[in-house]
Amino acid sequence: MVVKSFKDPVPQITYLIKKKLWAQVLVALFLGLVVGLLLGPEANIVEKGTAELIIDWLAIPANLFLKIIQMIIVPLIFASIIRGLTSSGSMEHLQKLGLGVALYFVATTAIALTIGILVVVAIEPGNFIDSSLIRESFDIVEIEPIEKTEVTFHDIPQSLIGVIPSNPIASFMSGEMLSIIVFALIVGVSMISLPKESSKPILDLLESIQKITMKVVSWAMRLAPFAAFGLIAGITSKLGISALAGLGAYMITVVIGLFAMMIIYIIIIKFFAKRPILSTLSMMRDPQLLAFSTSSSAAVMPLSIKTAEEKLKVKPKVSQFIIPLGATINMDGTALYQIIAVFFLAQLFNIDLGFTTILLISLTALAASIGAPSAPGTGIVILSTILIAAGIPPVGVVLLLGVDRILDMTRTMINVTGDLTASLFFDKRLKIDDLPEED
Repeated sequence: MVVKSFKDPVPQITYLIKKKLWAQVLVALFLGLVVGLLLGPEANIVEKGTAELIIDWLAIPANLFLKIIQMIIVPLIFASIIRGLTSSGSMEHLQKLGLGVALYFVATTAIALTIGILVVVAIEPGNFIDSSLIRESFDIVEIEPIEKTEVTFHDIPQSLIGVIPSNPIASFMSGEMLSIIVFALIVGVSMISLPKESSKPILDLLESIQKITMKVVSWAMRLAPFAAFGLIAGITSKLGISALAGLGAYMITVVIGLFAMMIIYIIIIKFFAKRPILSTLSMMRDPQLLAFSTSSSAAVMPLSIKTAEEKLKVKPKVSQFIIPLGATINMDGTALYQIIAVFFLAQLFNIDLGFTTILLISLTALAASIGAPSAPGTGIVILSTILIAAGIPPVGVVLLLGVDRILDMTRTMINVTGDLTASLFFDKRLKIDDLPEED
């Protein structure tokens, strides 16, 4: 047998595109960029109405992909969390993992917020733009000052109580992910306390649900390259290249902050998880690219679990607990983006942020990132709440809408990388904890 090697790269590239999802997504993103430019106002080849019609048709695979994921994500998360909890085997083991995961998520989110503040204060992207010109280009009327919404300790008890669903079925119907996760955690913990023979029928049912939903996801994954093509074509055709230049400093600031957060993950992978950096990041490539193309942590969650277990060799009891949980409450990239966006708009509109205000918006961003739905575009909605807490008019969000989709793709990739990194961290920790028990 003669193996074709470096002499003939074309068949190898063709084989790569046919067999590898990440290669298909990359090709789709490039083609979408080209088609978007041709359909956009800068090329002036196609009339605006015709271009919009074409983009609507090209967006069909993307909409189908996201609808399928939204259809099965609630039962998948519910089943995965309960099975992940019960696979720990004992309440003592669960307490170690659960407390550790909670502290880890809060710590990494705090690090992300700190990085965001340091980067945006150092670069000051808001000072690169003339606010009067920006307001003209976006047709923003004169901004009226608003009253700050003060968050007090009296609001905390009600917020904590509100997380527990009084009607789980209503939470399932409305897709309230945080309430669903809390309900799954309560059910999972209670099942650990029961004898195995009592919980086994329900666990078997949940295992079947998980397998069914994963099969549906595998069908949806075939649409991923077409979804990426349609999404990037739509973004490029509506914005064009020149329209993005005005907010370039802001975009660069966010990307630098996200890159710094990526370095934190690399440190965790190298020194805490004791994994080789390059090969580990290479194994994460598929979920990272899917996250970049879909802007949804929930959409990538099944692939993240598969990658963690099959490529990274993470134990299922770790991956099936941390990744579904992280897809909703471990949003480091989202928290970093939100804090930079607030500072950017404050600089743009010459609003001074005192220490107490910075602390308030940091806590608000932390809470908002924990409760953020893992779906495309939710970050920009949550940002409005944080702007009110900072005393910045929410109308400033209009300035960011044009480039939010691109930044959403990037920060979702960081969110997914954070979930996989957390799985590696706790997989290593559990192996260390298990050593004495094996003696």
